[in-house]
Amino acid sequence: MSVDVVLIAGPTGSGKSAIALELAERLGGTIINADSMQVYTELRILTARPSVEDEARVPHRLYGHVSVCERYSAGRYQQEASSVLSEARGQKRPAIFVGGTGFYFSALTKGLSPIPAIPGEVRAAVRGRFEANGRERFFAELSARDPETAAKLRLSDTQRILRAADVLEATGTPLSDWQRVSGTPVLAGLEYRSYVIAPPREVLNARLEHRFRAMIAAGALEEVRALAGLEESLPAARALGVPQLLRHLDGELSLEAAIAAAHIETRQYAKRQETWFRNRTDWKWLQSEHTSNLISRIAEDIT
Repeated sequence: MSVDVVLIAGPTGSGKSAIALELAERLGGTIINADSMQVYTELRILTARPSVEDEARVPHRLYGHVSVCERYSAGRYQQEASSVLSEARGQKRPAIFVGGTGFYFSALTKGLSPIPAIPGEVRAAVRGRFEANGRERFFAELSARDPETAAKLRLSDTQRILRAADVLEATGTPLSDWQRVSGTPVLAGLEYRSYVIAPPREVLNARLEHRFRAMIAAGALEEVRALAGLEESLPAARALGVPQLLRHLDGELSLEAAIAAAHIETRQYAKRQETWFRNRTDWKWLQSEHTSNLISRIAEDIT
């Protein structure tokens, strides 16, 4: 191979995992997860994690190794990705990172800001203030103290609002200031190629609708039922489809209404993913809907 590492990204439902699997078999490679939801043990179905059978075909790393009760972070991902990359290289296996989380790919190629770990007592105090003051007042206070970060956030984005407040409270420095400082990229010194799998929008939307119904048939409701009582601010509680199916199980929505709401959210999320990667000009876009063509194009490009 002419490169050390291959990065395969794309919106949810684009078929990138299947492409990575076929490519890894051709090259004798190791697949490394770059999706923030596929790390969770209890969410195999709803996050479209590789099947047990697929995982047996080639080595897979950083899949399903974290409890939904944990707050998995990009900083932890950066550390673990570096470790499993070293393992793959020690085994002379090409590393193929695949996923849809832009921040994880930033950790690989650009490095993350060296934000210190947030003490548990600070996190608890921030969440207590959020509950006591209410979302709008809490967000207004954050906007006054860190207007640059707040301007990039949606009022409904609880996780990122709390993260910004955590950092400000723990360090006394706005998150926006921390984000201007870059750490060392995981891929520093290595040759890599980066690809975005982007099927035509109408093809992707049809795939997403079919896939979610297939997830329901495969047991997604039972998977979500096991999450009852999970703290809403935890990242896993906001995995695509989880909030809607929880509302169905609570009797708030019919199953069809929950499926429709989840499909809308998933389409919107896929669009945001595409926008993020479109703004990275060093990524090569592959837009054919035929998987075999894309695998061949990538293989020819890197060998």
